[in-house]
This record gives sequence, C-alpha cells and structure tokens, in this order.
Amino acid sequence: MCRTIRRPGRAPGYAGSVDVMALWLVVGLAVIGAVAQRVAGLGFAMLVAPFLVLLVGPQHGVFLINVFGAVSSLLIVPRVWRDIDFSMYRWLALSAVAGIIPGALLAALLPEAVLYTVVGGLVLVGLLLSVALSRTAVVVRGKPARAVAGTAAGLTTAMAGVGGPAVSAYAVLARWPQRPFAATLQPFFATVAATTLAVKLAIDPAGTPVLEWWMWAVMVAAIVVGIFGGEWVGRFVTDRAARLFVLLLAFVGALMTFVKGLASLA
Repeated sequence: MCRTIRRPGRAPGYAGSVDVMALWLVVGLAVIGAVAQRVAGLGFAMLVAPFLVLLVGPQHGVFLINVFGAVSSLLIVPRVWRDIDFSMYRWLALSAVAGIIPGALLAALLPEAVLYTVVGGLVLVGLLLSVALSRTAVVVRGKPARAVAGTAAGLTTAMAGVGGPAVSAYAVLARWPQRPFAATLQPFFATVAATTLAVKLAIDPAGTPVLEWWMWAVMVAAIVVGIFGGEWVGRFVTDRAARLFVLLLAFVGALMTFVKGLASLA
C-alpha cells in the first residue's frame, strides 16, 4: 500500500506531498538517467523528465529534474575536465540566462494541462530534430548561433527541465566533435539547472516538492550509483547504442506526457 510523506504543519490534502511508491520509481529513473548521461554525455533530462512529470506533476517534476541535472552534471565535471571547451561554455551559459527568466515565469503562470503538453511536446520535437539533423549537410557556426542555442536551452530548461535538444541541434549543425561536446555540456547543464532553480525559488518559494531529508539523500545516492554504473556500462556499450536506448525510452515517455496533456486540455 502506498503512503504519502508530508512535512509537519502541512494540510493532509497539500498538493506538494510525495507518494512513497512514486519516490522509488523516481529513484529508478534517476539511476537510468545518470547512466545515460555518463555514457552518452546527455539524455538525462530527455529520458527522465516526461516520466517524472507524469509521476509527480509538471511543476514538481521540472523542479526535481533540474535538481537531478545539476547534481549529475557536477559529479561528472571532474571526470571530463580536460575536454571542456570553456569558450563555448561561457557563450552558451551566458545566453541561457536570457531564456531562463521568461521560461520560469511562463511555467509558473501556465495551467498544469498546458505544462504536460509543453514538456511532452518539447521532448518530442527535440527527438525528431536529433534524427532529422543527423542527416543534413548544412553547417552553421558562429557566435549568433551559439547565443540562439543557449537562449533556447535556458527557456526550455525553465519550462520543461529539458535543455539538451537546443544545444544538441547546434552541435550537429556546427559539427562539434562528440568528446568536447559531451564534456562541455556538463558545466553548462549544471549552471543552467542551478540558475533555473534559483529563479523558480524566487518566483514561487512554495512550489518546491515536499520531501523528507532522507528522500533527497536517496535520490542523490541514486545519481551517484548511476554515474559510476554508467562508467562500467560504457565499457560494453557504444555511444550509438546508448543514444538509441535514450531516444526510444524518451520517445515513449514524451508521447505519454503529451497525450496526457492533450487529454487534460480536452
């Protein structure tokens, strides 16, 4: 039987309460997402966000995915430090701030049904873009393109917890090699997620999920396990196979979330 954990002083019907069974499902998702992040360099948010939103709702789901994203990326940064392109990181991170503030405001104002649709739709668009752009011969480089990619990533991270599609599209069009791309995304994701959390807390301090301290500890531990597990899995799985797995699972979750949003709107 599922039971719900609440903070003392909260009313029994408080919307931010977290179901214990949902917690363990979230922990499992965190492990899988961290494995994907370590093996493929990205995919944590695209893989986890749709399912997390379905489990705990769009507001709390996006908040948690940003917490997870910041923690997982920070843990990976020391392991890829030598491959980080700091010039590219600065351009993308500074541009992202321009998108985070309006994205956070929109997320706070939009109805829940719309947010379900936005999260699922953004992930679906990102997945389709990643497939379509992999076949194009177009090359786009330069600072304006970086600024657009960074701003779009900030906007979508604040609204849906997913910033990977925008920078992935830029990486494909700019022919950014996989190794420095995957390494540079770690400090970028950590910066964008942390900034998004700060803005969301400033806009709506009461909108955070209600979790006991041990729940946070368990979820952080799950991410650590996933990262080290990803290093082990990476010895046996190619980047291509890991990306395919992330794309397929993320597509299922995004489609479910999108359909739920459309059904709620109808």
